[in-house]
Amino acid sequence: MANLKEVRNRITSVNSTMQITSAMKMVSAAKLKRAQDAVTQMRPFSEKLSEVLSNLTSSLDSSEGVYGPRGEVKNVLLIPVTSNRGLCGGFNAQVVKATNLLISGKYAGKNVKVFGIGKKVSDVMSKAGMTITDGSLPENANHIFDDLSYTNVEIIAQQVMDSYVAGQFDEIVLVYNTFKNAATQVVVKEQFLPVVAPESKDSSSSVDYIFEPNKEDILDVIVPKSLKTQIFKAVLDSFAGEQGARMTAMHQATDNASDLLKDLKLTYNKARQTAITTEILEIVSGAEAMNA
Repeated sequence: MANLKEVRNRITSVNSTMQITSAMKMVSAAKLKRAQDAVTQMRPFSEKLSEVLSNLTSSLDSSEGVYGPRGEVKNVLLIPVTSNRGLCGGFNAQVVKATNLLISGKYAGKNVKVFGIGKKVSDVMSKAGMTITDGSLPENANHIFDDLSYTNVEIIAQQVMDSYVAGQFDEIVLVYNTFKNAATQVVVKEQFLPVVAPESKDSSSSVDYIFEPNKEDILDVIVPKSLKTQIFKAVLDSFAGEQGARMTAMHQATDNASDLLKDLKLTYNKARQTAITTEILEIVSGAEAMNA
């Protein structure tokens, strides 16, 4: 009977877990819809802004601007974007892995610092001693997800841009999960600064725009706006991907709990039947012994 009690306790525990994972799946599904709408609305603006910027930089010497390249790259800032919470499969792990590969691979031997957006990557990089501790930038920007808006992201983006203008870094790279669909997120390593002209002209850069008052003045406005939009889009993509990954993970967890529950109920019924059969045999044996 002790075995029956243990199985009953496990059934109760798994049933409670299944209710939690099912509820988390529904919450993530609701958040995913809003996040997906925000990304869908943001992408056309971001793409058009990048198109205009490509047209401008293709005809101007971008190295003359404050956001242009400076020659040899010695100091690098990586900006990985993850979530503040877990239970979303390998969503956070793949960003951390991509960040570590950049540190040990492409930027090996260089002075690399990490400015994390999201508690999961910030904790890992802080333990590894890769975060910024000199006060020039915050150690992380985890609070962004508490109130995800362009205004809050713009403040962080401006601080990062100011650190580049001040000469603290020679190259800044974004690492984040771009949202493809609810079940698929693709890790992207995207150069944030310096701003460079496209290597080859495509159909977007060959469009004949008319600029007023002139390209140089517009570039001074477009570049900061484009950079802030780039970070905002990365954060939105990551947030949508997080909800999709969590919804998928909780869906799988619910299915696994349901399968485990079926197995446990089968085990319980077998054990109960065995116990009943044993008791009947004991009663029959006792009755036969008394009649003998």
